[in-house]
Amino acid sequence: MDEIHSAYLQACHVRIPCSRHVLVMGILNVTPDSFSDGGHFLDPQRALAHVERMVSEGADLVDIGAESTRPGSQPIDEQEEIRRLKPVMEAIGKRATVPLSIDTRKAGVAERAIDWGAVIINDISALEHDSRMGGVVARTKAGLVLMHMRGTPQTMQQHCQYDNVVEDVRDYLGSRMDHAEEIGITREHMLIDPGIGFAKNEQQNLSLLKGLGSLQQLGRPVLIGVSNKSFIGTVTGQPVAQRIMGTAAAVAAAVLGGARIIRVHDVGSIREVVRMSEAIAQA
Repeated sequence: MDEIHSAYLQACHVRIPCSRHVLVMGILNVTPDSFSDGGHFLDPQRALAHVERMVSEGADLVDIGAESTRPGSQPIDEQEEIRRLKPVMEAIGKRATVPLSIDTRKAGVAERAIDWGAVIINDISALEHDSRMGGVVARTKAGLVLMHMRGTPQTMQQHCQYDNVVEDVRDYLGSRMDHAEEIGITREHMLIDPGIGFAKNEQQNLSLLKGLGSLQQLGRPVLIGVSNKSFIGTVTGQPVAQRIMGTAAAVAAAVLGGARIIRVHDVGSIREVVRMSEAIAQA
């Protein structure tokens, strides 16, 4: 692994260290239909209060999304996504004390979000959904999360056929990194995400967690989101609201597997899990 380039993420004017300790990325959904917290934070002041609470609990970054991408969710157009984001980002953007990430597949949304203060674009399509996205990231020098997915949120669970899920995900992410580099995005601006729950069944999600160390061959920090996902419910039998313990176990496995950024809803509780897992990994 290239230790120099994997040690930090360059995101616009911000250099984010990724080697000092595992980072916790808090989630803010400004959607009516996200699986875990849809509808809770549509009001800008509630959203701001939630961000401030996550930061006080130890969030190193905050990821904000205005379009649900849970399995089977319906897409929204660019205008609607901007309409949802605008009041929230205007309330949060300039007040944020940690780097902000925007979870979007759309170049127009990414551009506006960067104007509002975001420095990372979390693109679940790895630049495949919108041909303009790569240009926006290259021009603004934002950080970029490249995630593995097949199909769309509406169809992805029909695309769970792999020869070897760990190798296939690794090879795909490597090819998307190469593509990003070809269009002017340097590797220091990239993070990679195996896409737990996106076009994977329960066993494949577990296999990815177990084989996460393989992604370190790509030489960039791994971001992972397992928080409250359906495979945890399948294993534990728990509904979304009661998956904190299953999430904690999956997070521990991710940290021990080399993940450098953990994307979660319950920042306070999971931050303790991250710190303890990291201490074990470094012992």
